[in-house]
Amino acid sequence: MHALVIRCSALTLALLVSGQALAQEKSKTRILFLGKDPDHPYGSHMYMHAVGVLAKCAELTPGIEAVVSNGWPKEAKTLAEIKTMLVYTSPAAEFLLEGEHRSQVDEMMKKGVGLVTIHWASSIYQKNFDRLGSSWLSYLGGTWVSNVGLSFGKSKLKQLNPDHSICRGWKEYEIEDEFYHDPVIKQAKPLLQVRARNGKDIVVGWVYQRPDGGRSFGTTLGHPYKNFEIDAFRRMIVNGILWSAHVEVPQTGAPVNVGVDVLALPPEKKK
Repeated sequence: MHALVIRCSALTLALLVSGQALAQEKSKTRILFLGKDPDHPYGSHMYMHAVGVLAKCAELTPGIEAVVSNGWPKEAKTLAEIKTMLVYTSPAAEFLLEGEHRSQVDEMMKKGVGLVTIHWASSIYQKNFDRLGSSWLSYLGGTWVSNVGLSFGKSKLKQLNPDHSICRGWKEYEIEDEFYHDPVIKQAKPLLQVRARNGKDIVVGWVYQRPDGGRSFGTTLGHPYKNFEIDAFRRMIVNGILWSAHVEVPQTGAPVNVGVDVLALPPEKKK
């Protein structure tokens, strides 16, 4: 009888632990990281490597589960319980709105799934603006029209709203990047700004609280991979990912301290 009680107690404990583990797994915040194969010279637009780095950074925050995909996921189950998606690809307006997965994207947006876009992904081709622009702006709140003006240079990265969660844990610093001129900012609120060599101020980041309850953050920065090696740059983006997923951003900013082995680019493939 005593042995039976012990076995029952052990079984109860095992079921309890298993149940707690399952509950913790279900309570995780799942984030989708979308990249694509290279389409620029080595060292720039390093889509898949950069999203892999950002995914590892995001998982340093307790409760975050990162899902990385080269292109749109082929299996619908991959999209289950996704709270936000980060896109680092060619223009995301076309990537999200013209593929076979458009209905999936639209359903996710209507459910309040967050959206974060980096550099070229924060744009739409000029030829498609009249056709896709309204839907795209309803998702992101702003966009750059590709390729309507750009320049490469250095500038202080200015925080237009230092109290915003995305600006936590990093200070203004000089950044060298490809700056996209004259972004179309509609419903969104400008958050980040640089000054081009011609003296013109350019908005390079914005946030949008969508009517469906979702949150969107777009930045046109991120052309050279070297910027992803800067703690402040990674923290800004990961802060944006957490914010878009309705996860509280620490006052000191999101942890992004991954190792040099994670940050290092893979060797350039010989043609």
